[in-house]
Amino acid sequence: MNTNQGNLGTAPQTSARRGRRWTRGLAVLGTTVALLVLLAASASAAPPHTDVLAIASSLGEVIDNARNWIVGILAGLATLFLTVAGARYLLGGGDPSEIEKAKTAFRAACLGYALAMLAPVIVAVLKSIIGA
Repeated sequence: MNTNQGNLGTAPQTSARRGRRWTRGLAVLGTTVALLVLLAASASAAPPHTDVLAIASSLGEVIDNARNWIVGILAGLATLFLTVAGARYLLGGGDPSEIEKAKTAFRAACLGYALAMLAPVIVAVLKSIIGA
């Protein structure tokens, strides 16, 4: 009879396999305990005092906040287009269609940066028109 086979014809577990099982089991147990502790701590904590910070005192402040958001979004999109354009230009490998797509993305990035720089001027004109 072969001594390497256990009951029902299965191979015996090696010590390395048993060690990995224990390690995996301890990791699962540790993660579970950590999650339960965090859950218990968050459930027993008092709700934080909330202050409303988004109340604007005037129409001019609302317009300034909107302008700041628009400038940030435009600058972010322009940076994304500039990155895409640079990647297309470098990876184009001399292909005229890829170079043309890169140039188009460069133009879009320039337009985005120009709009982001002109946004305060446009908002100032709008403020003077509505009297805010």
